[in-house]
Amino acid sequence: MTQKRSNPQRPHAWCVYIIRASDDRLYTGITTDLEKRWRAHDGGRGGAKFFRGRRPAHLCFVETGHDRSSASRREATIKRMTRRQKLQLIAASATPVPLNGD
Repeated sequence: MTQKRSNPQRPHAWCVYIIRASDDRLYTGITTDLEKRWRAHDGGRGGAKFFRGRRPAHLCFVETGHDRSSASRREATIKRMTRRQKLQLIAASATPVPLNGD
């Protein structure tokens, strides 16, 4: 059995993000390519089912420095938070680089 090896030049390529949707709801996800993921959510092809009937409006939160496992754990932790806790997390974070012209 062959094991997949992580790329030693990109050991922490995963990030956790929160997007505010057009209806003001919050979506949390993980990715290795934020711009590509944003386009997928915005275009409806390959994006999350969450964005059917709503559009991504603003990238509110980005946390980098994760591997796949830690990003998945952090995503699960954030998804268990209340909306108020998520808004507090967003407020406490540094402003991310916008992908949508904000």
